[in-house]
Amino acid sequence: MITRCLVAALALSIALPAFGETAPMKDSPTWDALQADVIGELTPIPATGMFKIEAPKRAQDAGTVPIRIIQTDPAMAVTAATVVIDENPAPVAGTFNFGPEMLPLDFELRVRVNAYSNVRVLAKTPNGLAMDGGFVKASGGCSAPATRDPEMAKADMGKMKLRQFAPQDHNRREAQIMIRHPNYSGLQRDQLTQLFIPAHFLSEIEVLQGDAVLFTMEGGISISENPVFRFTYTDTGADDLIVQATDTEGNIWRNVLPKSGS
Repeated sequence: MITRCLVAALALSIALPAFGETAPMKDSPTWDALQADVIGELTPIPATGMFKIEAPKRAQDAGTVPIRIIQTDPAMAVTAATVVIDENPAPVAGTFNFGPEMLPLDFELRVRVNAYSNVRVLAKTPNGLAMDGGFVKASGGCSAPATRDPEMAKADMGKMKLRQFAPQDHNRREAQIMIRHPNYSGLQRDQLTQLFIPAHFLSEIEVLQGDAVLFTMEGGISISENPVFRFTYTDTGADDLIVQATDTEGNIWRNVLPKSGS
């Protein structure tokens, strides 16, 4: 008989993404063609010693692939980052800006990966633009059917949840924000009509602690359905986190998420 403790451990292992060792990026003619459009004439330096990327070698679900950015040198502040998935139809998944309370950065998001691809992060550091990434084996993430009925997804759109974890060190906290939104990519088909569902996704997100911005995002179709962001931050004592999300149809949701209720 499986004990209750073992059941709980199994449930936890399913809930938390297992990164394992990240596979190194491969030579990419696609990136060679994309680079000028994404970063202009800049040449990124290796992120070695400043930050690193964790990503699964083979994704369990191509529609929700976890990508984690970890600042490894406290002096090398990562204040902005662009996440690029080379082989996706819209390679730039999102552009992020991070406030001082997010530093040193430890930030995780979930993305869609449409074909075996490098997933790279280009970050602003004191030493200039730096890059790290990994090669992820996944396919079909951008065209995979939505997990929820369209009417249910529409009814829940904009609902948010804050989950907080035990303090890490003094006033450093770890939190997870979940936002209900189908984030349709434009490549998915209605399961009844077989017609393509028009693209409809969260284009802007802002997360604040009190009046101070923790992070912002400008996103595209490569951010997963029902986006989830997990991150560490310095707790200033403000009672709430405030999240404002805007989608491509002009809907705006602004929710106050009490820390005490998470």
